[in-house]
Amino acid sequence: MGVFAQGTPCWVDAQLPDLEAGKRFYGELFGWSFDPDRDEALLRGRRVAGLLPKRDGRMPTTWTVYLAAGDAGTVAERVKAAGGQMVMEPYPVGPFGVVALAADPGGAVFGLRQPGDDDGFEVTNRPGTFCWMEVYTRRPEAVDTFYATVFGWLGRQVDPAEEGREGGFDYRIWSPPGSRPGDDTAFGGRAVITDAFPAEMPGHVLVYFAVRDCDETCATAVRLGGRVTTGPFDTPHGRIAVLHDNQGARFAVLHDNQGARFAVLAEPPEAAGEG
Repeated sequence: MGVFAQGTPCWVDAQLPDLEAGKRFYGELFGWSFDPDRDEALLRGRRVAGLLPKRDGRMPTTWTVYLAAGDAGTVAERVKAAGGQMVMEPYPVGPFGVVALAADPGGAVFGLRQPGDDDGFEVTNRPGTFCWMEVYTRRPEAVDTFYATVFGWLGRQVDPAEEGREGGFDYRIWSPPGSRPGDDTAFGGRAVITDAFPAEMPGHVLVYFAVRDCDETCATAVRLGGRVTTGPFDTPHGRIAVLHDNQGARFAVLHDNQGARFAVLAEPPEAAGEG
């Protein structure tokens, strides 16, 4: 892929307690192979994600999305000035460039990645690859302002009626700076953690992977030791589900039967308390 626009998703990774078990799980689930010299997953030889051993047992087992940063240090300062915080200040990681971890005002953690010898994803929006990111928050106004200030994201508020939702449904899709906000340029969305969700659920980022068959993927994940927390359901943009892998990392899958580049994928309220 070419150079990623500032602030757009350029990589995802998961830190797992048992790396080999993770490779077996995702290798069968998504058809990934693995670079023997780097902690990277490949699909037909092209980079799609990172799987790393978790070095600190106190850290959560989770998928992290990284946003492109021309200068990670400069973006880190903008994060702090806009009301976010740095979980891990920028540090070099050899050929992978410079990375950092930040949190938005609602507590959702995301990564920053300043390019090194490679440039993150080599393929997206295909079965077995990243296709969408979603920020869940209890502070939508603060979070919307934060991402617009730090990255220049352009937002469009979704019409609940178009999504078959109640009038109070609050969802925003984001497009990169310099684009026209809309479905064809969107790379992610912001959903609200309402009272329908568990009270202890923190702000977080949910990573989506495209799949050929949502139901079959869920069945395979369960067979491999994972679990389904929001079973497959249909949206105007495709069929989705939310799962945990065999070590607890949470992610979502999308079968897009219409070829759309994006989806408004907030979990249905009736499923929010599951898992």
